[in-house]
Amino acid sequence: MAKRKKKSKIKLSAKVIAIIAIVLIIAIVGVLIFKTFWPDKYNALYNKIFGIETYEVASEEVLETSLTASGNLQIHFLELGNTYPGDCIYIKAGDKDILIDAGSETSSVPAIQSYLNQQMSDNILEYVIVTHAHEDHYAGFATPASTDSIFDLYECEVIITFTQTNQKETSNMYKNYLRELGEEVAAGATHLTADECVEEDILLSDGIYLDILDSYYYYNESDNENNYSVCCMIKQGQRNFLFTGDLENEGERDDNGNTIKGEEKLVEMNNLPNVVLYKAGHHGSKTSSSTTLLDAVKPEICVVQCVAGADPHGAKPENRFPSQTFIDRIAPYTSRVYVTTISTDWESKAYESMNGCVIIESNSETLKLKFTKNNVRLKDSDWFKANRTCPAAWG
Repeated sequence: MAKRKKKSKIKLSAKVIAIIAIVLIIAIVGVLIFKTFWPDKYNALYNKIFGIETYEVASEEVLETSLTASGNLQIHFLELGNTYPGDCIYIKAGDKDILIDAGSETSSVPAIQSYLNQQMSDNILEYVIVTHAHEDHYAGFATPASTDSIFDLYECEVIITFTQTNQKETSNMYKNYLRELGEEVAAGATHLTADECVEEDILLSDGIYLDILDSYYYYNESDNENNYSVCCMIKQGQRNFLFTGDLENEGERDDNGNTIKGEEKLVEMNNLPNVVLYKAGHHGSKTSSSTTLLDAVKPEICVVQCVAGADPHGAKPENRFPSQTFIDRIAPYTSRVYVTTISTDWESKAYESMNGCVIIESNSETLKLKFTKNNVRLKDSDWFKANRTCPAAWG
């Protein structure tokens, strides 16, 4: 039988222990100083050490504009790490951090966390907006108890949510959402529904405001969950940025037989200005981005947060996001239409970046568009040429 080795006994003197403690304290203080004063470099080093995917700008362009603005504003449309369409928009206004939605699936949480950690200097989201209770918009807030949600990963100060839903508490995802939201509120978050925030100009930073727009379906029922979407606008001086979730313009009849269209009601109920940016409604579907809405806001830039050509709903090819109908409607207003991701093989769930993460930077001096893949407009992309018909307005 092999002889058992004796355990070595290492005795450290008080002097050695004191030296180790001092070194550790100096190291911790150094890390904290590095993180506080150079957050970008800290996050880059952290991501490199732990093998976290980083996002770098591959191309950018400066847009000419005569519209004045104050403060510093960034709007980021995130890629979500899978082949399913979904919304997740990160906004930085001065030192305030805002998140609109956290789709497309619970598996997107690591991609969202990785991106946010490279942009935020602290772990606080001052405002979170959950537009409506569809998986591709709220999955990241509705993880199982064993998995960290966005609410677990970040301190959320104010949470603004949809006023109504058709989801039942027997739905696993909705139950998860209610639990996660409840825990965040119990930890100190303020929870407001959209109807409670209408007509309030929420000051985010120097001259930058968040407005929750009024909507018919905050107060009236709909068979279509999309119509319950929280709609909002960021106002920066003369520059305006519009987000309508998945609000539809398909006709729904009220009790009196009148046809009620969500986007038309949005125009009626709000004094909508022209906008620099419009986040395409419902991922560029044929049922949203109506001419009524587009004519009211006349967008200069449109970002479609989707996976071009993906087919999760078994749609006809012309109706897959972004649809031919959407393209025909948006074309007379702008050719600056960008798409985050493209499906390269739906059967194998293969995808790649189209424009990648799309970033708008707006301050008193410039208005910039940045992309983590490229700045090719939708109309000039290979996917568009192979799958869509070019409208006359795009020549």
